[in-house]
Amino acid sequence: MTIWSTITKKFRAPPLPKPTLEYDSTYLDNLVNILRLYFNQLDNLLGQIVATTGSAVPVSIGGTNVDAFGRVRVSQPYTLFDSQSRYEADPQFDTTTTGTGSATYASNEAAVNMAVTAGGVGSVIKQTYRVFPYQPGKGLLVLATFVMDGGTNSGLTQRAGYYNTQNGVFFQKVGNVYSFVLRSNSIPTPGTPSDIRTVNQDDWNGDKLDGTGDSGYILDLSKAQILWMDFEWLGVGSVRCGFIIDGQYIVCHTFNNANDVTTVYMSTATLPVRYEIVSSSAVAGTLKQICSSVVSEGGYEQYSFGHIARRTTVLGTIGSTFLPLVSIRLKSTRLGAVVLPQRVQVLPTTSQNYEVALVKNPTLTGASWVATTSNNVEMDVTATAVTGGTIVQTDYVTSSGSGGTTPLADPAGYNWDLQLGSSLASVSDIYTIQIRTVSGATTGDAVGSLTFWDLTG
Repeated sequence: MTIWSTITKKFRAPPLPKPTLEYDSTYLDNLVNILRLYFNQLDNLLGQIVATTGSAVPVSIGGTNVDAFGRVRVSQPYTLFDSQSRYEADPQFDTTTTGTGSATYASNEAAVNMAVTAGGVGSVIKQTYRVFPYQPGKGLLVLATFVMDGGTNSGLTQRAGYYNTQNGVFFQKVGNVYSFVLRSNSIPTPGTPSDIRTVNQDDWNGDKLDGTGDSGYILDLSKAQILWMDFEWLGVGSVRCGFIIDGQYIVCHTFNNANDVTTVYMSTATLPVRYEIVSSSAVAGTLKQICSSVVSEGGYEQYSFGHIARRTTVLGTIGSTFLPLVSIRLKSTRLGAVVLPQRVQVLPTTSQNYEVALVKNPTLTGASWVATTSNNVEMDVTATAVTGGTIVQTDYVTSSGSGGTTPLADPAGYNWDLQLGSSLASVSDIYTIQIRTVSGATTGDAVGSLTFWDLTG
């Protein structure tokens, strides 16, 4: 272990005695003795440092004190996503199970137990509906906490990280083999997802967490762990992977790409957070999903082209039951796009009082989806009925005024909670403007539009 590791890990300031209310010579003697011993330790350590390094003591800022682009980690972290399951399983994750797989919320642990049983094969996957936008030139920091099953059967695979079926980086345990994996839809064969860049613990180019590294730690996955990864994507940047133990960011492995690969190392860094456990044989195991976060280090630039989905023909015969005015969804081939609603605008053409609502994931009758001004988004203005869904914004308008004067944005930036996502079954979220009359027997008429941001880049 190096002298620097010794200082970091083992050197601590001593506890000082509690002062007395009045003068006490014994207290002062004890205090002086403790300080004398402390300064003797400092002198001894300084002597070791000088003997090791020469007269010059190296001082530098680097390693995990800086983000993926070398900027000191005091610069504007911007949270794109955070997840915890305080009172229920976080609804920001979609869940699929097969065979013996099950997902159970553990209320006293604020966690979800993803389990397979010995009754046969099975799987559980939990993945965020949303993907999280990477901006070139800004480091992307991903944190995920979990407890993995300590079993050693090779038929059990457990994973956690920032990835989907096409691209991403994750930590995995297969039996008793620990690995970091860079999944790519670009390398070695463009268009074919591959896990060829799987690096097992013995081959990590950082601290192997086997007791031989600078940290001195041995990784025990049966205990709770904090996985961290940061990306300087730019198509060819590096990815650092490791764990946080006792407040230390430990780099276990770095995937280096610049001056090495001949194409992008993965086709996008805009990805979801994902956990999964899979049994390929009749073996039991439990992966405990706890918390996760995605942070853009260095802030997030607030800019976007504006796009509009609009109804230009009047919607007539509006009565006391909600009718759909205009809807948007992600195109089926662009489910990784980053799209958020911005503003609802409705203009009544008949004198009446109306309730207008923006609703997420309703059921539409008679929808016909067509292109919008964004290549990533489709719209519908032909649906004849709407039911269900979750209302995220309401307004009340008359023929003398239009709604939507307040944008659907957070004062600090984009309201990421409103971002269109997609399920593990590749079904996009839908936003619909719906309208109904709130007084009188006369039916109404209206036109309207839904403005949205497309941050896909």
